[in-house]
Amino acid sequence: MDRTDFARLGLLFLLFTSIIACKPTDESSKSSATASKSAELTVPKDLKWSERMMLSEMERVPKASMLDFQEKPRWSYTNGLVLSACAKVYEQTGKEQYYDYIYAYADELIDSTGTIETYKLSNQNLDMIKSGDVLLYLYPKTKEERFLLAMQTLDDQMESQPKTSDGGYWHKKVYPYQMWLDGLYMAEPFHIRYAQEYIDDEAEVQQIYDDVVLQFDLIQKHSRDEETGLLYHGWDESKEQQWANKETGNSPHFWSRAMGWYGMAMVDVLDFLPEEHPGHARIVTYLNQFAEAITNVQHESGLWYQVIDQGDRDGNYLEASGSSMFTYTFAKAVSKGYLPEKYEDVAQKAYQGIINNLITVEENGLVNLNQVCGVAGLGGNPYRDGSYEYYVGEIIRPNDPKGTGPFILASLELNR
Repeated sequence: MDRTDFARLGLLFLLFTSIIACKPTDESSKSSATASKSAELTVPKDLKWSERMMLSEMERVPKASMLDFQEKPRWSYTNGLVLSACAKVYEQTGKEQYYDYIYAYADELIDSTGTIETYKLSNQNLDMIKSGDVLLYLYPKTKEERFLLAMQTLDDQMESQPKTSDGGYWHKKVYPYQMWLDGLYMAEPFHIRYAQEYIDDEAEVQQIYDDVVLQFDLIQKHSRDEETGLLYHGWDESKEQQWANKETGNSPHFWSRAMGWYGMAMVDVLDFLPEEHPGHARIVTYLNQFAEAITNVQHESGLWYQVIDQGDRDGNYLEASGSSMFTYTFAKAVSKGYLPEKYEDVAQKAYQGIINNLITVEENGLVNLNQVCGVAGLGGNPYRDGSYEYYVGEIIRPNDPKGTGPFILASLELNR
């Protein structure tokens, strides 16, 4: 073998060893592929459920003004619900993308004069108060005068809102003499916080505290079923509505989300109602009665039915928004000391039921909340009669913000 042959062999040896050195092992190849796949995820799977759902909502609805499957930007309660949850995610993570999402909503819908786009005070619609929570959050951070002016407009609505003969706020001007459970969540957390933080007249503040508590007193008086402890969706003082019981004025069924709104209203209002106010202890009592009644109709999965007390009837289903709202209510109430520790177990069981039965995750990491009732109400046109068939017949869809918002709130409370 001559010198040339030795040189050729040397080159072949070097080439072979370099190939061996560069070839990845099976394990390193798998690791590389996993890292690549993880990098491609729209929503990372190593985050908490609260952040994963918030990111999923932002991916599905890049502009918060379009939440709730809207074709045009609007000011409404679902925006305020989801953005209140988003604010809590921001406070926990410090990630600016969440703050930017909140700010963009108010920036888009409130002009330089404080006028709120798509909002009409003359409608006297309690649903429209809910997004005021966004302004309560943003104004101290931005000091933008337009946000304060918009809050003042919403407070003006509360001052002029029509009332029943005993002082209960009508749900909307177009629904005269009617109190709905929904309305307490839509308006009272904003009403009491605005009074506490922006009204200087102490007598006026105390009057608003009294008015807020009165709304809960009246719901307990008119809407609570003494036998079960559950609460009817609506009450018509005039008893003129087709859906109203001619003796009591109540709607005919117990709708889970209506009671979910009421539960969240209680725990959120208690954040701002001074403990020394006599209404504080009363609302805590109402909350304990509520918790017992709701737990009595909890399904073995941990979830609750759309028509909450009639799980064995055809067409009924385990519904996501009410289940998420109850979970949030119980978890927060236990952490605040309003409910006994046993309700922590109820909340954990409910939350696990949501994860096991109602959550799905797409390949790109987007999180879906399934089996959410799209909407339900009373009266209107076409007329909603409040029957069992009506409640179970309304649209069911994934990722309705009336479910995703409370799911984020529940996830934050349980730190899951």
